Amino acid sequence: MDSNVYIGVGSNLGDRAENCFKAIEAIDRFDGCHVEQCSPLYETEPIGYDDQGWFINAAVRIGTSLDPESLFPHLKSIEKALGRRPSGIHFGPRIVDLDILLFEDLVIRADNLTIPHPELHKRRFVLRPLADIAPDILHPVLNETIFELLTNLKDNEKGVIHYSCD
Repeated sequence: MDSNVYIGVGSNLGDRAENCFKAIEAIDRFDGCHVEQCSPLYETEPIGYDDQGWFINAAVRIGTSLDPESLFPHLKSIEKALGRRPSGIHFGPRIVDLDILLFEDLVIRADNLTIPHPELHKRRFVLRPLADIAPDILHPVLNETIFELLTNLKDNEKGVIHYSCD
């Protein structure tokens, strides 16, 4: 039986929306994965390193037969195939960024993989698209729904604007 996994998708270099679409298509083509639902795109202000362009962000729900430790390197290989290179700047510009946000109700704390994503509950640019496709999913550590986390987020978070590809 496939596991439900929620993945954050983002880009702020080149054709940002196209980069996100290519990443989502690559996930769907990957053996053992299929995209089941995709949020609208959002344009979001960068955080942590302000001297860069705004991001396009989305969230997708996939079904996968892979375990988290197998899925993670596949997502990193998609990033690399689409041109992501280390910039040396934490939170710096990137052609594509793929993060496992939630993997069923698993809680994993390993050196290279933390699920749920450790910053999920603090980031409007993650919660807004995730709430579009999974408002009632319960955060397995905080025991609040995604909608509740979004609603309770402080308004000092930077801008998140619905993005139209037109």
